[in-house]
Amino acid sequence: MQYANNILETIGNTPLIKINQLTKELPCLVLSKYETFNPGNSVKDRMALQMIEDAEADGRLKPGGTIIEGTSGNTGMGLALAAIVKGYKCIFVMADKQSKEKVDILRAVGAEVVVCPTDVEPDDPSSYYSVSKRLGKETPNSWYVNQYDNPSNCKAHFKSTGPEIWEQTAGKITHFVVGVGTGGTISGVGSYLKMMNPAIKIWGIDTYGSVFKKYHETGIFDEKEIYPYITEGIGEDILPLNVNFSLIDGFTKVTDKDAAIYTQRLAKEEGMFLGNSAGAAIKGLLQLKEHFTKDDVVVVLFHDHGSRYVGKMFNDDWMREQGFI
Repeated sequence: MQYANNILETIGNTPLIKINQLTKELPCLVLSKYETFNPGNSVKDRMALQMIEDAEADGRLKPGGTIIEGTSGNTGMGLALAAIVKGYKCIFVMADKQSKEKVDILRAVGAEVVVCPTDVEPDDPSSYYSVSKRLGKETPNSWYVNQYDNPSNCKAHFKSTGPEIWEQTAGKITHFVVGVGTGGTISGVGSYLKMMNPAIKIWGIDTYGSVFKKYHETGIFDEKEIYPYITEGIGEDILPLNVNFSLIDGFTKVTDKDAAIYTQRLAKEEGMFLGNSAGAAIKGLLQLKEHFTKDDVVVVLFHDHGSRYVGKMFNDDWMREQGFI
């Protein structure tokens, strides 16, 4: 008989799927690393389990403890699944721009969710960074995860996602394209792929309102770049330690409108019912078309599932309210 002993054993080994319609104008083969096949429907299951296992190993997370984290939803889901199997409680702090579905899903798996305002400075006491840190200090027998600076985040992708992509492409990958938020995926996968072949190009997808692209190009952290944006899961108004800028060959920025429209197009033209960052990733890849040749194998990673955005990017009333259609 073939079966997993628990839900955590099903994390990883996600498929590579060719993109056919949206990439017709490109000369290269485009393959998507389809992370919604993880049990929590996102790439974050990988690093959530790795962070918990590493914290257990060195005693930061003790039996019966409470896991505390600021999340846009997907890391929370991965942490919650591991917490259920391993016997921990969870408190997650989210910004109010995140979809209602994400909040509801986390509560459905037994987590306590605290919602904070988006439009405040990172060091404001009411920001989701500040609230999660404060709860970590105030809650007895708790562990504050801090996915932005936690090295286990990168480690998970160096150990699993990167090797999977290398093996699935038989080492023929030439470009890796992915949205950047905490930096764990791009840095972990990027470091593994460049170790195997330094010629592989690593491209980050950023959003307007985020500091990554300008910082990468100039070394300047420009607060004038920071303003509220709608795209979920990518971009930051801080510089997480997990973003290894030296590994990244470049960034391209995608507008909120393009990210939302291409999220819909992936569903309607490819049958790929994915999250908001996937729309940003595929539009960003199209913006990079002059970098690709007919011999290239481009892998774009799709983070999460469309079910978390039914009230937003997949709702035409919401799309009209935003002026996107």
